[in-house]
Amino acid sequence: MGILDGKKILITGVLNDQSLAFSAAQEVQSQGGDVILTGFGRGMSITARVARKLAATPEVLELDASNPEHYVALASAIEARFGHLDGILHAIGFAPAPCLDPDMFVAEWSDVATAVQVSAYSLAPLIKHLLPLLKKGSDPSVVALDFDATQAWPGYNWMGVAKAALESLTRYMAREAGRDGVRVNLISAGPIRTIAAKSVGGFSDFETIWADRAPLGWSVTDAKPVAKAIAALLSDLFPATTGEIIHVDGGFHAVGA
Repeated sequence: MGILDGKKILITGVLNDQSLAFSAAQEVQSQGGDVILTGFGRGMSITARVARKLAATPEVLELDASNPEHYVALASAIEARFGHLDGILHAIGFAPAPCLDPDMFVAEWSDVATAVQVSAYSLAPLIKHLLPLLKKGSDPSVVALDFDATQAWPGYNWMGVAKAALESLTRYMAREAGRDGVRVNLISAGPIRTIAAKSVGGFSDFETIWADRAPLGWSVTDAKPVAKAIAALLSDLFPATTGEIIHVDGGFHAVGA
């Protein structure tokens, strides 16, 4: 018997089988949950192919986080097929290359606006349009993926700013959705070697620093600890926890030198 038995969970952001979202989907299924994935554009076929690597092949629905109409269509599709939703993993993040340039002044507002819209703002319309379905679910929970925005990280630049916006937005979403019994929390994960991580110029520095300083140690190739934490927050094991940032980073955030 799993902690997510019978729960219907929407998981966004599965790009390949190294994605944190893919590991989360594996863990949700192993805990008895029923998974729905999203993809968009040319990436839809890639997401569908990766979906077949899961124990049970989930349905893949379209969601372009920058297209307002897609949120409406997604809600309609889930309602028609499943009638309700018990949880969401927001694993959506993107920043144009200038936002990750070593020189922060290279990025124009249009670049920054895209990073903030996709990586932070998208959480709000996702919750807004799926809230009626979550209200029909059992102890509904929304989890989003974060990277600690309390510090400036080498190469992370405007994506770090977007993550700071996401952290703030999560607290506001927790307040709004809490009125309907929906929890909204963040997982602040340590660095994992994903496609997204490869675009961060300072990622190799993260690897070395985490390995040296995390009290519990840290592996950039093991997403299992993050996936387990996601599954726990999506379950009913944290019924009174919302607006929180849970660090899954080997304890790195808690120590100095």
